[in-house]
Amino acid sequence: MEWTVKQLAERAGISGRTLRHYHHIGLLEPDRIGPNGYRYYGPDAVGRLQRILLLRDTGMALPEIAAALGVTETPDAEVLALRAHLQQLAADRQTLDRRIEAVEHTLAMRKQGLEPRMDVMLQGFNDRYESEVVARWGREAFDASNQWWHSKSIQQQREWKADTQALLERWRELQEQGYRPDSSIAQDQASVHMAWFASIPGTPVHAGDAENSAAMVRGMAGQYETDPGFHKSFGSKAAAQFAANALRNHVENLPRRRSDQSA
Repeated sequence: MEWTVKQLAERAGISGRTLRHYHHIGLLEPDRIGPNGYRYYGPDAVGRLQRILLLRDTGMALPEIAAALGVTETPDAEVLALRAHLQQLAADRQTLDRRIEAVEHTLAMRKQGLEPRMDVMLQGFNDRYESEVVARWGREAFDASNQWWHSKSIQQQREWKADTQALLERWRELQEQGYRPDSSIAQDQASVHMAWFASIPGTPVHAGDAENSAAMVRGMAGQYETDPGFHKSFGSKAAAQFAANALRNHVENLPRRRSDQSA
């Protein structure tokens, strides 16, 4: 089965001029060109167009799309690319579903003359770290932690934030007092920080996954060191770096520390 430029353009919701432009720049070749000069597109070309449109919707420029698709010429690579697209679409759909639920909640409460919950109204809009968490630990990890957070009342969220701020301020106090990251008091604080990680559903620490817990802590330590937002949260860049080094030391020596305790 083959489609002409007009037929493909109508089905794809784009213009014939766009298809001809894609051909001109080498982004989308027709399967064949007939004696009459007409372009004909078969399943391979339509599949490539699907990937082009998916990438275009992300805001990617045409040269970047061409570069990205340049490595997807084999069937296996195409399957991997499509799976990645599918995962992103599923993530986008879940975000949209949460936003729909938030608006429906607000509308239902207004109709009843009640005040909507502020955290629910912003569900799906305030998940700043969603893409990063999903990329690092998977969709299930984000969903578990997100559900845990939004199930809290406003007061519970405030209390948790206050406890978190106290945790970070303690790191700054220890750093300003001149303690070393490998000191016993700093390592005690690292244990408290690990317990804080473990309190959050969806994290490897909460799941008791030792290997991925260590990887997560090292990743977070790197962010503490380099992200200005964390420098502000800890009170200073030096405090954030101090906490990062103490946490790295903690996870690196955890097996030995457990062995010493059991001896």
